[in-house]
Amino acid sequence: MALQQLDNKNISKHLGQSSQYKSTYDPSLLVREPRSSNRTHLDIEEGNLPFHGGDTWNAYEVSGLTDSGLPVVGIGKLYIPCNSKYIVESKSIKLYFNSFNMTRLGEDDEEVLQNIQIKAQKDLTNLLGKNVEVYIASNREVLNNKITAAEDWGHDKQEGNDYITLEDDYPIEELEFDTYQETPELLEAIDSPVDKVQYHSALLKSNCRVTSQPDWGDVYIEIEGDKTVDPISLLRYIISFRDECHFHEEICETIYKRLYDLLEPDKLAVRCLYARRGGIDINPERYSDDSLRNWVLHDVTVPHVKTPKQ
Repeated sequence: MALQQLDNKNISKHLGQSSQYKSTYDPSLLVREPRSSNRTHLDIEEGNLPFHGGDTWNAYEVSGLTDSGLPVVGIGKLYIPCNSKYIVESKSIKLYFNSFNMTRLGEDDEEVLQNIQIKAQKDLTNLLGKNVEVYIASNREVLNNKITAAEDWGHDKQEGNDYITLEDDYPIEELEFDTYQETPELLEAIDSPVDKVQYHSALLKSNCRVTSQPDWGDVYIEIEGDKTVDPISLLRYIISFRDECHFHEEICETIYKRLYDLLEPDKLAVRCLYARRGGIDINPERYSDDSLRNWVLHDVTVPHVKTPKQ
């Protein structure tokens, strides 16, 4: 049973259309979409979410001018809580950040980046009806980040991390894979032999809801409880998104809700870390309680640690 087709009229203002890039600040470029459009068929109630978390966005095309006309560049990190009524459409935010390109915003680099940050936080908070955290870092701040992907995303065995990469750690060479639209019936529950399991796959792929352009990602899943999911069935399920057309946030919430309904776990977390497209990468995270929160994702002042795909 694939995910339902959704109404894309609102979000087609920019997506799938030829665009003229405005080069002076214009918040009217931003487009929002109700989260409920994908939650209703999953039986996710707006006032009773089965998860916490949010969406971490990294924007790499952020620039403005000093008052003397000198270009300034930075990298934006946004955190949008999952209990906001709306999400922001990705091409609209790309056009929005590019609208600062020829806008004079301050006497020096620091003032320019701070003014972009202030405007972006105000505009996105007004658009989405929930406080959106925004931080615009300088190139120097990001270059000085020394945390590695192996350390932060649980692949450094020397540090005691034990994420199992499904396609690498299980014998799958003789298996046939032929389901490429989301099929929750592929998931099989089994008794859990340990308190916690952590699974990873680099085979997550879905498509844009409007343009059908491919979106590539890594998925990280943590499960605690009396039941867990058969790992081969989980890999089959992840692969079943390969021809599914939905936004990144929708894919993450779907994986979470299917596992939540199947396993009734004590604790559950799902992170989908997508590759950059159009100068932006989007990283939704959903978890059952704060003990599973990834603080590097959540803290906008900490530079994003990239996976190899990103």
